[in-house]
Amino acid sequence: MKLSSIKILFHEELSELYSKSEIEELFSIFAEHFLNLNKIELRNRLENNLSESDSNKFSKAILELKTGKPFQQITGETEFYGLKFFINEHVLIPRPETEELLELAIRKIQEKSKKNQGLKILDIGTGSGIIPIVLKKHFPEAEVSAIDISSEALEIAKRNAEFHQVKINFINEDYLNKNLNEVYDVINSNPPYIGIEENPEIEDSVKVFEPNLALFSPTSDALIFYRKIAEDCKNHLSENGLLFLEINQKLGQATLDLYQNHFSESYLLKDISGNDRFIYAIK
Repeated sequence: MKLSSIKILFHEELSELYSKSEIEELFSIFAEHFLNLNKIELRNRLENNLSESDSNKFSKAILELKTGKPFQQITGETEFYGLKFFINEHVLIPRPETEELLELAIRKIQEKSKKNQGLKILDIGTGSGIIPIVLKKHFPEAEVSAIDISSEALEIAKRNAEFHQVKINFINEDYLNKNLNEVYDVINSNPPYIGIEENPEIEDSVKVFEPNLALFSPTSDALIFYRKIAEDCKNHLSENGLLFLEINQKLGQATLDLYQNHFSESYLLKDISGNDRFIYAIK
């Protein structure tokens, strides 16, 4: 089968689920993943014949896409902060908002200390490990730890750390029931923050294919993680330490209120779309 025929098949099979431009992009993504062809090479090789094995890979991808499965889970990888990361059904697909959180954290950490030697960083609810890995690459002298309840998620996180050749102290424990025993200079978290009552509002493609454990609060209290983090910061965040949180946009002020009494400065910040999305605080 020619590559051009595969392209036609993409449009025929996926037109009810995706727009024409989205299908073009998906076809390009899988051509790069399966055949290592960039967009320019792809245009020049549409009349090339594919092996039966490669044709079958595209056909299988189409079948999976028709179920609503995200393309990142089909390829098993995604790009985040300009870097390649492995993912699967046990971890969230990283969102652009988390890149914004990292940009903020990197900038503020750099402002705090030029050398960053001896810096201790903790990431809570690390998932695929994208946040601690990016921070470690920017601050190689820092001691970076990351905690998650899911052993399956930490398997992916460790694979990502090995791929990027960075050392992260991964901790497989339930943060909500864990007593911290160290003091950190930076605490960062993008914990489960969707309230149970918001379940009907979440797209099925997210609820079905991404881990609910990483999406939804484990109790009726959507702020349970933020309350625990606020309490832990009293004794486990250093003086002048920095806190960075991604939050539920519907609970911005309520989340900020948890931190205003324990920090010298605390801010509720909006994302690029204008939604309340981040808490930044200085102890």
